[in-house]
Amino acid sequence: MRSWHGAAVTALVTTLVTAFVLTFLGVSASARAVDAEATDVQAIETQAYETQAVGRRAVDARATDIRVTEARATEARAADTPATIEERPCPVAMPPGTSCGFLLVPERRDVPNSRTIKVGFAVRRPATTSTGDAGIPVVFTGGGPGSPSFLLTGLLSDMFPGRDVVVIEQRGGRHSEPRLRCPRLGRGVLAALAAPEDTREAGENGVAQTLHGIVADADACMGRLQREGVDLRGYRGAEIAADVVDLRRALGYQRWNLFGVGYSTRPMLRAAALDPEGTRAVVLDSFLPAEANRYDEAAADLTAAIAELGGTERFDAMVARLNAAPAVFDTRDPVTRERVSLRLSGDDMATLVAEALQDGDLVPIVPALIDGLADGRTGLLQPLMDRMGERLTGRDWGLYYAVQCQDEAPSDAAAGAAGPRLATVVADAAVCGAWRLPPSRADWAAPDASTLPAPTLVLRGRLDPTTSTGSTRRAVDTLPEGRLTEFAGVGHAVFLSGDCGRRTITAFFDAPESAGAAPCDPGRAPHALVRPGDVLLTPAAYRASVTPALLAPGAAFALVAIVQLLTGLVSLARRAVGAGRRRGGTPPVLSVLAGLAGVAFAGLSALSLAGLTDSAMLAVGVPPVVAWCGLLVVVATVLSGIEAFRLNARAVRIIPVMAGLACLAWFYGWLLA
Repeated sequence: MRSWHGAAVTALVTTLVTAFVLTFLGVSASARAVDAEATDVQAIETQAYETQAVGRRAVDARATDIRVTEARATEARAADTPATIEERPCPVAMPPGTSCGFLLVPERRDVPNSRTIKVGFAVRRPATTSTGDAGIPVVFTGGGPGSPSFLLTGLLSDMFPGRDVVVIEQRGGRHSEPRLRCPRLGRGVLAALAAPEDTREAGENGVAQTLHGIVADADACMGRLQREGVDLRGYRGAEIAADVVDLRRALGYQRWNLFGVGYSTRPMLRAAALDPEGTRAVVLDSFLPAEANRYDEAAADLTAAIAELGGTERFDAMVARLNAAPAVFDTRDPVTRERVSLRLSGDDMATLVAEALQDGDLVPIVPALIDGLADGRTGLLQPLMDRMGERLTGRDWGLYYAVQCQDEAPSDAAAGAAGPRLATVVADAAVCGAWRLPPSRADWAAPDASTLPAPTLVLRGRLDPTTSTGSTRRAVDTLPEGRLTEFAGVGHAVFLSGDCGRRTITAFFDAPESAGAAPCDPGRAPHALVRPGDVLLTPAAYRASVTPALLAPGAAFALVAIVQLLTGLVSLARRAVGAGRRRGGTPPVLSVLAGLAGVAFAGLSALSLAGLTDSAMLAVGVPPVVAWCGLLVVVATVLSGIEAFRLNARAVRIIPVMAGLACLAWFYGWLLA
């Protein structure tokens, strides 16, 4: 019994020991297995991370392939799907013989069953069409993007009197449906100008921290457009080019000539490559080559334009001075009409100068303007701010950013490129960072424009801050039948800046295969540049031209001088015939001389202003001779004073003195200040 019990105890102990040993060994093995599994997991995670990184790089490449595929699908659908047109009354005044309509096209040709949108167009048919090639139509679309085209129909009709002139609005533009307005986005440049320079740093997602107002406006605009059913991906260069091709087919023209300016040179060149059978000749005014990086090169292109002006030294001095001590300038918001105070650095001034060089009316004054700004005369900015306000309110900003954020895709890195930090680039980077539209620069890779068979004329203004001679020449060299003509003293949009540009375009369309003599000299500037020293700098001249009531003191003095001269002459005449002679009286000779000096002041001032070779000078000042005319006011006032304070003088004699003193205070204290 005891033997059995002992054997049982021994067996139980042996079992427990064995179980413990086995358990211990199992735990150790499990631990080793866990370590091995962790190592495998870490390796898998590392491999996954590396694969993800490779994937991200592949996504970018794949995105490019997708966009090229989409572009080709767009073109294939454009070729296979005939577009239709719809007549409508012209929305603005047009030349005689003009009819208007809508081109009905898909919003996105690369998406099946995409909704239909309406692209506005106008056709001016002349009373008598020229025969042969001289009667082949011309189609034009404006630049921007987002700038209206219909307003130029009259000018184009004058340029091509014997041809049909077709003007097509960009999809999403002012006279198309839907219209991508978003006017508050035009305030982005002012917001960037108002932001202190040292706070314009890149924030999250490349959006400048101080530009939250712009981003909020961008979000509101996108949200509204999306609620209206707008697909912003349909508003890009490839679709605009396809609209041009569709319109030719819908109107039934066998061939026509293509004419684009600024941004629209890209879709026009693309339309020519898509439709070689329907393209006779192409004019690209202020050509923006597809390979040019507009934002990255903006500062360098501006610097080159300033060098062409010969104003590099003063320009650099202006930028350096105002970057060190920014100036404050009060103006009105062009959208809200509220007073705003801008804190302008040197880079901001560079932005405004770049805008001025895009306006043909302001180009002549830029050298004198830079000189004045370098000396701190910020009041001279008012003409630029007024014209920029017109540009900001005249563009459809929803369309502008839809195109720019896809075809150009500006980044904050571009905003920080070498050279002046342009506020326009900062604002565009902020909006595009908020919209996050997929880039479509790959669209321009197909088809290859170098296969374009049509003769192509490229025009460039040597003072254009948005294009460069180098990139333009390289692009023209890729066109088999391309040639370049550069125009002196001209900025952006050559055909709007002078008659020579328009005559050159007309002559080219008359004989595009011919390389005959130019109809004018492109090396001769259409307007004389206003250099430092050519003008007495003052902002008052421009203010008075806008508000003529500011000339009241000078006008009142001139009127008093005329009355003084006439009454004095009458008095002298009466004395000469013996009538009205007073015993002890003296002849009013001083009054006559004073009146004569006052009339001479008014006459010489008017003649000096009327003799200006270019009225643009008044935007920054007056001819120096006007300052000397003020001495006649001094003479008139002194003579009137002597006459007024002599014994027995009438009280009325004090009026010319008061008018003269008021005129002197106005003339030297305000007009020439």
